[in-house]
Amino acid sequence: MIVFPAIDLKAGQVVRLAEGDMARATVYGDDPAHQATLFAEAGAGHLHVVDLDGAFAGESVNGDAVRAIVAAFPGHVQLGGGIRTPASVEAWFDLGVARVVIGTAALENPQFVRDMAAAFPGGIVVAVDAKDGMVATKGWADVSTTSAVDLARRFEDAGVAAVLFTDVGRDGLLKGCNVEATVDLARAVDIPVIASGGVAGIADIHVLALHARDGIEGVITGRALYDGRLDLAAALSVAAAA
Repeated sequence: MIVFPAIDLKAGQVVRLAEGDMARATVYGDDPAHQATLFAEAGAGHLHVVDLDGAFAGESVNGDAVRAIVAAFPGHVQLGGGIRTPASVEAWFDLGVARVVIGTAALENPQFVRDMAAAFPGGIVVAVDAKDGMVATKGWADVSTTSAVDLARRFEDAGVAAVLFTDVGRDGLLKGCNVEATVDLARAVDIPVIASGGVAGIADIHVLALHARDGIEGVITGRALYDGRLDLAAALSVAAAA
């Protein structure tokens, strides 16, 4: 199982939001590339980066910070936030991003996801962000009438690398990951699932690791790392043994 430390970008700073609310942002630093280096030094081989401003704007806003992160981090960078055109997907892969995460466009323009998955095999991740089981889009500002499982199933034959599942109601709150919903999704689809939202400590990593064989590919963690509630090296050790 992969542990993805998260770097969320807002106005060039490293932040974490509570329940995806831009007005409830905690700033953890103003040097994203340095933060990426710290994660690498702790043993991380993967990063999850989100352009939060981009998610709302529908286009890249923190591009300079992302470029600096990619240049500084020796491992794989997974990037999401406002990536909604073929040109933007191609540009990020050209820069060196390993995976591109598509969220809002996956619901509104599924053919776009299929086209990108065909053009960049193994490079596209579909973000399924849910509030009470229903897909939320546009930086989680809008909630649809489509269930998380239904959206994920639409891409089972598309060749996407993974589904990134976030329980919006837990994200950034340290309430613990919604393991039940994440595992249910992993069992319902034939696509690897990445867990996200609410990781509070090493116990969440242990429980998710027990379900690696159910299709849990990895877990994203942010606030727990920044607040010192989760030791990255310990998390990586548990995940490696899964």
